[in-house]
Amino acid sequence: MSIIHEYDRKGHVRPKIVCIGGGTGLSVILRGLKKLPVDITAIVTVADDGGSSGRLRNDLQMPPPGDIRNVLLALADTEPLLESVFQYRFENGEGLAGHTLGNLMLAAMKEITGDFTQAVKEMSRVLAVRGRVLPACEQDVVLLAEMADGTIVRGESQIPKTGKLIRRVFLHPPAPSPQEEAIQAIQEADGIVVGPGSLYTSILPNLLVKDMSETIQASQACKIYICNVMTQLGETDHFTASDHIRTIYEHVGECLFDIAIINNEVPPQSIQLQYAERNQQMVIPDIDQIHQLGCHALADNLLLYQSVLRHDADRISRHIFRLIREKLRKSQSG
Repeated sequence: MSIIHEYDRKGHVRPKIVCIGGGTGLSVILRGLKKLPVDITAIVTVADDGGSSGRLRNDLQMPPPGDIRNVLLALADTEPLLESVFQYRFENGEGLAGHTLGNLMLAAMKEITGDFTQAVKEMSRVLAVRGRVLPACEQDVVLLAEMADGTIVRGESQIPKTGKLIRRVFLHPPAPSPQEEAIQAIQEADGIVVGPGSLYTSILPNLLVKDMSETIQASQACKIYICNVMTQLGETDHFTASDHIRTIYEHVGECLFDIAIINNEVPPQSIQLQYAERNQQMVIPDIDQIHQLGCHALADNLLLYQSVLRHDADRISRHIFRLIREKLRKSQSG
């Protein structure tokens, strides 16, 4: 396949980067990457069934807009006030309370255009988005989980609430058809970034879409996994970094990633205690076990201290950019 690249002002190739995920984690990384000379395509999960997204999904038979909304804003070139308006959640009003304005605008755009992907494209133009935002698929999919005791839990929002160990997650209908532009973006990518985000409810729903993981495995791009910095209650209790990768491989096959970017900075004791109250702990960077999975590890201090721990988006983005440029340079010189 012939891939056409754009170039930056210094004549360097602008790498094509595909970022796959959902929720807050993906948005954090995109805010860092959009500052760099790269072409971004974000592929976003559509398995959300809680809150405003779940209500619109049920009422209008449309894909849930919440994760898409967050990713659009992460890549948008807008005034802070417009972002605040887009993220505004109504507190009152019969049928209105709980909805965010951005979700309602995406729902309206979908009704006007008759197509959710087209609605996202139109909203991208309105928000001056730097890159493309695509749903992983347009089908109405439901995420289910089989727990360790054999019970089946239906719905992304319900899975972490059970307090049970997750054996596997799967989609209904199984292997839904992918968004063709998303598959093409992966095929043309110089770099593919998966994560960070909720392992079972944000990352895996994308990879379980038909042809998604197979297309990633077949790609010659630099394939990167960004691991969460803290465990997630009800999903990854007591997980190490290698446990995250192993779980993905058990669901979709091995050798999906070339390298894992993992945090090795221990949070201050006061922060650890705050998380311990919610039964969360630091994800241990077990580098040797990662290597045993056939994946290199890049360990660094990736923490950013806000009201909660976040990834340092700028630092991670620089790592991503360097790794992809290095592989591009080697492939072009070879």
